[in-house]
Amino acid sequence: MAIFDDEPKKKPRPHEIGQDLSLLSVDDLSERIALLRDEIVRLEAERQARGATKSAAEALFRRG
Repeated sequence: MAIFDDEPKKKPRPHEIGQDLSLLSVDDLSERIALLRDEIVRLEAERQARGATKSAAEALFRRG
């Protein structure tokens, strides 16, 4: 929490795969789990979008 309103708020550090977890609090771990779950949802949506694009392209070239 910032002492003064004009102080910039600290951004949480992104999770790094393989980093030492022993220094993180339970709240920090929970935040990182939520962050990683959100990232998984984002990655799966992108994968699905690319799959749809690939299927559309394949269908287009099969017609010709």
